[in-house]
Amino acid sequence: MMTSLKIKSVLFFSLYFGLASFHYFDRDSTAMGTHEIEAKEVPVTSYFLNLLTEKSEKSINAIIDQLDAEWDSSYEIFLLETLYFSQNTRTSSKLLKLLQQKTNKSYGYDLDKWYQWLWNKDETYPDDYFAFKAALHEGIDSKFSRYFLDREKQATIRLDEVRWGGVLQDGIPPLRQPKMLGALEATYLKDTSIVFGIEVNGDARAYPKQILAWHEMFVDTVGGVDVAGVYCTLCGTVILYRTEQNGVNHQMGTSGFLYRSNKLMYDKATQSLWSTLDGEPVIGPLVGKGIKLDYLSVVTTTWGEWKKRHPDTKVLSLNTGHRRDYREGVAYKDYFATDDLMFTVPNIDTSLNNKDEILAIRLPEEPNLNIAISSKFLKKNKVYQHKIGKVPFTVFTDKTGAHRVFKTKGITFTNFDGQSTATDEKGLRWTIKENKMVNQNGSVLNRFQSHNAFWFGYKAAYPDVELIK
Repeated sequence: MMTSLKIKSVLFFSLYFGLASFHYFDRDSTAMGTHEIEAKEVPVTSYFLNLLTEKSEKSINAIIDQLDAEWDSSYEIFLLETLYFSQNTRTSSKLLKLLQQKTNKSYGYDLDKWYQWLWNKDETYPDDYFAFKAALHEGIDSKFSRYFLDREKQATIRLDEVRWGGVLQDGIPPLRQPKMLGALEATYLKDTSIVFGIEVNGDARAYPKQILAWHEMFVDTVGGVDVAGVYCTLCGTVILYRTEQNGVNHQMGTSGFLYRSNKLMYDKATQSLWSTLDGEPVIGPLVGKGIKLDYLSVVTTTWGEWKKRHPDTKVLSLNTGHRRDYREGVAYKDYFATDDLMFTVPNIDTSLNNKDEILAIRLPEEPNLNIAISSKFLKKNKVYQHKIGKVPFTVFTDKTGAHRVFKTKGITFTNFDGQSTATDEKGLRWTIKENKMVNQNGSVLNRFQSHNAFWFGYKAAYPDVELIK
């Protein structure tokens, strides 16, 4: 997502040239403010929308007075989002004064604190908040309206926690069927460059972080399987999904919105919003249809280690069709350099630093079973054995810090060479491949799908997660 400065610039441009077309008040030909507003004829959502474009102080005061007289706690999110988007300092100061007066809270212009306060209360917004959200964001991108309009009965997450990330739909452009190179052709990469590696049906691919950070998603066919790889830069998560389910290949894209700082995807056919972490629709007509994408394994490692393991790998070409500075470490340099968040979450858990990396392990069929293991802990414990539910697993962390998890059926491993060979308690040697482990007798242990993430975003998405550190 965008930096704060860029977000402010887009906000001004979008709201000035987009929301300027909104005229929600029912007024006669005389200037507003010379007649009383008849509340029964005007939806309360229109008051807030008009505050974004109204320049007359008399008219602004009339709206504020009307809101004051009619105040209800359900107005809190309307006022907060209007304050967030407002470019008029007079309007903003009046909105803030009203919000503080009605809530007895004094957070000033620290909107993160206001959001956290609101999110830690029971939700109070009415159904017409969906229409308000649609109208509010339609001025930024006309496609945004479909995400919310008439979908008040089609949501599994709190709508007030869905926030615009500062870009248009696919404004961070996914790489669709991107051009790939052979390993020897990828001269732009150093052996120390970070890549996200996948292997599907023997087809090995590497997606360098320095490229994917600019695009946050790739959509491709790998090993004959239609997939979408989703990289949420804000929450440090890379997940690979099989996009076909029940004969439907869901065409995924970047919605431009976040939920608890985690990227929300959308599908082109229905414009439903999807959870990046769960691979299922959370707002829209696909909600409740039993749709949940299968996710496959991804490993975060170095280019040198990946190509040594997979000499026949393909890797992204710099010729993406987009003009970006793809040098190592350029994208999100400032964000990755500190522990500060760009978008807050309901609660900050200080068990780890916000952007400390964890390895996430969960059972899709049992969503309440969820484990996060600190990557720092795993680097000190290169063979780590544990159990989730009744499923024993072992995490092998190689010399680059890459984690691979396998369902090990209770087999105990006593040694790991830090690369691709492990030895069990019976002295049998196992070769670690991408999607399985094979021993000298031909026995096979399968990969347990897992992914990396930043602690703050994962904990926000799964408050009851078990942390191992």
